Amino acid sequence: MPPLPQVVCLGEALLDRLGPLGGDPALEPAGCLDRLGGAPANVACALARLGTPSAFVGRLGRDAAGEAFAALFAARGVDQRGLQWDPDRPSRIVLVRRDAAGERQFQGFAGERGAGFADQALDAGAVAAALGPLLAAARWLLVGTIPLASPPAAAALGCAVAAAAQADVHLAVDVNWRPTFWEGAAPPTAPPTRGQLEAIEPLLLQAALIKCAAEEAHGLFGSSDPQRICAALPRRPLVLVTDGAAPLRWCGGERWAGTAATGSLTGSPTGSPTGSLTGSLTGSLPAHAVTVVDSTGAGDAFMAGVLHGLCQQPPLALLETLRLALACGALVCQGAGAIDPQPNAAQVRAFLAAAPA
Repeated sequence: MPPLPQVVCLGEALLDRLGPLGGDPALEPAGCLDRLGGAPANVACALARLGTPSAFVGRLGRDAAGEAFAALFAARGVDQRGLQWDPDRPSRIVLVRRDAAGERQFQGFAGERGAGFADQALDAGAVAAALGPLLAAARWLLVGTIPLASPPAAAALGCAVAAAAQADVHLAVDVNWRPTFWEGAAPPTAPPTRGQLEAIEPLLLQAALIKCAAEEAHGLFGSSDPQRICAALPRRPLVLVTDGAAPLRWCGGERWAGTAATGSLTGSPTGSPTGSLTGSLTGSLPAHAVTVVDSTGAGDAFMAGVLHGLCQQPPLALLETLRLALACGALVCQGAGAIDPQPNAAQVRAFLAAAPA
């Protein structure tokens, strides 16, 4: 029997259509690269590549992209018992514009036939049925905010979060703010509206771990300071703020303080929230300087590295975990697409051994 998943990743799996460097994927299809992606699918695949058993819960269309994902998950060893198939809606295609340096911006979608995309119709009943066995040995449920943009998917996400709490599984939230998923005409850099913030807030209040980019932190919290963000949330989660080539910054409340040395997170996922930042854990680490081919999926590889480190037995110290996670992100930046360049554990160790001290 394959090992039971330690991390269950719920949300979207989609096709990233990468435009030519400095070009427009909508206007220059001949120069585009199609790569499988979607943050939860990326994390599930990256975890499996690193050696941490993972599961993906999401919904795909009965199309070429869907079949490609099924083959990829099988090849990586990702548990697919939570994968749903939509007979009517297609898998989503995301148009990704890349500048000359490889930095990306999401600018819209392709392939929709009038009824939306498969990921928007994630079924809560099917999710509930799948999560029982999937959460049996899991330590983390990873989610993002994109499912909240569609009522059916939002209901499925709420079902999953409740099931994880009941099973004493910690909740990790990768914000992954993408305004065009909520409103197709929204500029890619638009911050959340008041209504969108109200939809996202309950997820943040329940999280043990939150990862966000600096610009996402400003949109959600009005600050990119992880100490301010951690202090604003009653459960005092570990807050990781990434910022491209700038240093990673973090802060976690009391139950994270022990992870500095042992990597062990104290307290139950459903236990009482921490009341203060006394004894909290804070710090920063520089990002690795690499030649960027495509930054798509770098944050997802980083998140997979974090969860991989937290799932190790014996657990890795938090600083070691974060160094590993930064290496995962750097390695993905050096290839095209979010999934193809994902490293295995040996490649990460080799990268860290060669990196400047």
